[in-house]
Amino acid sequence: CSFLLNIYAEKGKGKINASMADCHEGHLPLFKLAISLGSFAVGPESMTNDAGLSYYGVISIGTPPQSFKVIFDTGSSNLWVPSIYCNSAACNNHAKFDPRGSSTYRQNGRPLSITYGTGSMTGILGYDTVTLFSILASSFCLSQTEAPFMQNMQADGIFGLAYPSLSLSSATPVFDNMMNGGLINLNLFSVYLSSNNQRGSAVTFGGVDTNHYSGSITWIPLSKELYCQITVDSVSGNGQAVACNDGCQAIVDTGTSMIVGPQSDIDNINAWLGASSQNGEYIVNCSNIGQMPDVTFNINGNQFTLPASAYVYQVQYSSCITGFGATGGNMWTLGDVFLKQYYSIYKRGQNMLGLAKAR
Repeated sequence: CSFLLNIYAEKGKGKINASMADCHEGHLPLFKLAISLGSFAVGPESMTNDAGLSYYGVISIGTPPQSFKVIFDTGSSNLWVPSIYCNSAACNNHAKFDPRGSSTYRQNGRPLSITYGTGSMTGILGYDTVTLFSILASSFCLSQTEAPFMQNMQADGIFGLAYPSLSLSSATPVFDNMMNGGLINLNLFSVYLSSNNQRGSAVTFGGVDTNHYSGSITWIPLSKELYCQITVDSVSGNGQAVACNDGCQAIVDTGTSMIVGPQSDIDNINAWLGASSQNGEYIVNCSNIGQMPDVTFNINGNQFTLPASAYVYQVQYSSCITGFGATGGNMWTLGDVFLKQYYSIYKRGQNMLGLAKAR
C-alpha cells in the first residue's frame, strides 16, 4: 500500500484550522519554542530519509536532555513532541517527554489543538530548553493526543518552520527566535532532501550549502507570508498547459510527501500521463516510466521540470503510482516529490524562496 504524508497546518478557512481546546487525557503535550541560543553563524542539521515519505532530524529537550526525532516542516510553525500524558497508539511507539525528569521544565498549562492536512493533535504548552546541534533553545509545546498518521512513522514530533502568523497560541517559531537574537549570519535556512533512501539530507540554518546544488539559484517572491506560499504560472507538459492554466497558489512544504493540487487539475495531469484512478491513487505501468513525459512547473518566468523518475513511485513489484495527489481545496502543495529535485532556500529576511537544481 502507499501512504501520503501531508503535514501542512491549516489556518482559517480551508488553510489552517488551529484552535484552543480543552486539554484532556489522551491529548498530546505540545512544546512551544522560544529560543535562547549560543552564538553561531551557520548550523547544519542532518536528516534521515524515512522511505521517501518524510525527513527527520534529532533534537533534545530538557535538562538532562531527552532526545526526539522531528520532521522539519515548512508547512507549520509550532514545535511539538509526545509526552508521558499521551496513551494513544501513535504515542506509545514513540519517545515521550517526561517533564518530571527535567530540572528546567516550566509548565504553562494552556490547552491547544492543531489540525494538519492528515490529522490533528491536542496538548498543553510548556517551557524548557531545546538543543539543536550546537544551538540551545528554550520553550516549546507538549502534545497529549496524536494523529494516527504518526503511528507508523519514525519521527516523534514536528518542528515547524513557517511564519509566526501561522503559529498557534502566539508561540514564536524557533527560526524567528534565531533571527531576532542575531544568532545566524543570514536570515535564511535551506533544505536538501536526498532521493531513493540515500543519506545526506540536511537543513542548514543561517546559510546555504553549495555541495547540495548545481547551477544558479532562482529567487521567487512569496505571495503570502504565512506558509512559504508562491504563485505558479502554470503546469505544463510537452509545451502545453496541463493544469493551473490561469495561475494558482502553491505552498512549498517539506512536510508533505507528494505534489498535491485541486481535484480537477490532478485528474487532468494524471489522465494526460495515462494513469488510471484506483481508490484515490493514480496507477501507471512501471515499465512505461522511461517513456513518460516531463512535467514542468512554470514559476515567476522560470521552468522547474520533473522527469517521470522523480514523480513515479513503485509501491509493489509491478505496481507504480504517480506523485500527484488531489485535495479538496484550490491550493497546491509542492512537497517532497518536487523538493527532492530542487534545493530550497527560505530567505525569511526578504520573504523570498530560492530554488536550485539539487545534486
